[in-house]
Amino acid sequence: MSLMFRIKGMDCAEEVAILKRELVPLVGTEERLRFDVLNGKLIVDAQSDGLNAVDVVAAIDRTGMQAEVWSDETDQHEDFGFSSTYKRHVLTTASGTSGAVGFLSHVWQAGGVGAAFGSEGMGIAHGVPILSIAFYVIGILAGLWMVVPKAWRSALSLRPDMNLLMTIAVVGAVLIGEWFEAATVAFLFSLSLLLESWSVGRARRAIAALMDLTPPIAHLRQDGSITDVSPDDVAVGSIIVVRPGEKIPLDGIVREGTSAVNQAPITGESVPVSKTADVEVFAGTINGDGTLEIESTKPANDTTLARIIKLVGDAQSRRAPSEKWVEKFAAIYTPVVLMTAIVVVLVPPLLLDGQWSDWTYRSLVLLVIACPCALVISTPVSVVASLAAAARNGVLIKGGVFVEIPARLKAIAMDKTGTLTIGQPKVIEVVPMNGHDETELLTRAGALEAHSNHPLARAIVAETKERGLSLPVADQFEIIQGKGAQGRIEGRLFWLGSHRYLEERKQETDDVHRQLQNMQAAGRTVVVVGNEAHVCGFITLADAIRTETQQSIGKLRDLGVEHLVMLTGDNEGTAQSIAEQAGIDEVHAELLPEDKVEAVASLVNKFGQVAMIGDGVNDAPALGRATLGIAMGAAGSDAAIETADIALMSDDLSRLPWLIEHSRRTVTIIRQNIVFSLAVKALFVVLTFTGYSSLWAAIAADMGASLLVIFNGLRLLRS
Repeated sequence: MSLMFRIKGMDCAEEVAILKRELVPLVGTEERLRFDVLNGKLIVDAQSDGLNAVDVVAAIDRTGMQAEVWSDETDQHEDFGFSSTYKRHVLTTASGTSGAVGFLSHVWQAGGVGAAFGSEGMGIAHGVPILSIAFYVIGILAGLWMVVPKAWRSALSLRPDMNLLMTIAVVGAVLIGEWFEAATVAFLFSLSLLLESWSVGRARRAIAALMDLTPPIAHLRQDGSITDVSPDDVAVGSIIVVRPGEKIPLDGIVREGTSAVNQAPITGESVPVSKTADVEVFAGTINGDGTLEIESTKPANDTTLARIIKLVGDAQSRRAPSEKWVEKFAAIYTPVVLMTAIVVVLVPPLLLDGQWSDWTYRSLVLLVIACPCALVISTPVSVVASLAAAARNGVLIKGGVFVEIPARLKAIAMDKTGTLTIGQPKVIEVVPMNGHDETELLTRAGALEAHSNHPLARAIVAETKERGLSLPVADQFEIIQGKGAQGRIEGRLFWLGSHRYLEERKQETDDVHRQLQNMQAAGRTVVVVGNEAHVCGFITLADAIRTETQQSIGKLRDLGVEHLVMLTGDNEGTAQSIAEQAGIDEVHAELLPEDKVEAVASLVNKFGQVAMIGDGVNDAPALGRATLGIAMGAAGSDAAIETADIALMSDDLSRLPWLIEHSRRTVTIIRQNIVFSLAVKALFVVLTFTGYSSLWAAIAADMGASLLVIFNGLRLLRS
């Protein structure tokens, strides 16, 4: 059982840290808390220990934030998100404007910038006019209005955060008469928080864009007429009409009509997919130039699109390893710099005869440098942008914790059927004998198989259609259960069946037997076609390899994946044949589900970082044992989406190398952001101790760093 809340005031990782300090003693362990900053959402695992919503809300209220029980029926972020953002905009504007007016007033009354600035260049000189001070005070109050309450709670809990550091820096600057710098720091810090809020909102809008895929109305056919209703009001089994160019409102099965449907919003496929009667379609996809009548198969809140939206939303609360590292680093870094600032303000004046004003100022600069804004915001923005970009490309990553794993994969285990192959038999070769030709052999077989629904029969009929062959009528058709079929074509008896049926008919020769053995050893299924006198020939079929398989396997090798393994329950001959075509290193055939688990466990022990890719249903145990479980072709398969860590929504293996490249881009950008943020801070530590830094320069640099890492992270949205 889980309790869900929306929280007003939870805008970044700092608020999350504050909430943890209050909630962990209540719930017992941090693992029972999941935070979704993008949606202002908190999920608490209530278990069975008597924890209730009232206790949680009371604990959150003690932090100064407000909470209410989550409801899907209301907009979850517009009301509190708008007011919070609007208030921050107003206060930041007021802070900047008042500070600027105070500065201009001071310069004007002092007779110029040179007269206004101190000779030491450390800031505005003392003796600031009262009018200028008034404007500076307004700017300071506006800039710190939303900061001081959090700083006060931080001080009471003896756990310094960036709000407390900035408040101390501003108050300290005021106490030593640096009014301009105090106002500037307050404004720039408020601006940096506004930018942080904007970046989270930008990432939130990228996720929310998924929700715009569902049209607001559905054309419901009812009692001979068409009525426009909300998709939420369409019952399962109802018929809806989708006109050319419209979005499909619900998952369903086409009952009438033919059209090409753009499935890119769900699967990432670049080419529209033809849809005819009895073919599945998904909510959020876009109809082409034909009208479709669709029978709905799922309610609006349970469509594939709805599940994707929910899972991508939930993914925000499952943090990446880099996020956890940054949080731990900031928790150590901030107190260390705070202690250093205390040492700087005390030791030089007391022991080295330094000037109190000089070293107090430098300690205040260190406090500003201690603010971990850029460092804290860099990783979550990058991760969220990465998740949103992946969802747009038909790759559903179920949490930040799984974003970085593909970048480190050393080995990949793959199921054969439906992953490396298309999962359906296809005619590979037509071998005529005894004076017959390919056309005659296929038309005879097609005439008999036209009466059957067996996968092999459908594959043979499909081959005749591809070749444009006309099929004669088979009279006196008869199915020979488990063996084959026979019928009269143009007055003559023809039959088809398996090797065993051929033996029963006693028409097998040594030459025929040898050819059959060779074909079956190559992993092919053989359909024998004959008449009363002799064997007319063979049609060999196999689960054909996907067109993109070889290229995708080659790309995986280029990306540095060391070992590629096939795990299949199919026979050894078929498995080896597909593996040779695909370029697989190692094959394990005729496996039961538990055998696949053992094989994956062995790979994990040998290579460490191992992915298993399969259909997400039959391969569920092996997917769970791998470092990373990836479901192939998960669109429309609830079990596949639920089972795997990552779901490739289309039947397109090329998404796998794309995923690895995307993961590596994400990791690279996260590292760039972390290194850049730390480098800026290290530089200003050196400048502070050498006397070349200032309060406003330090906060400006921190704000600039925040802005750069935000934009660098948001670049992933264009992937």
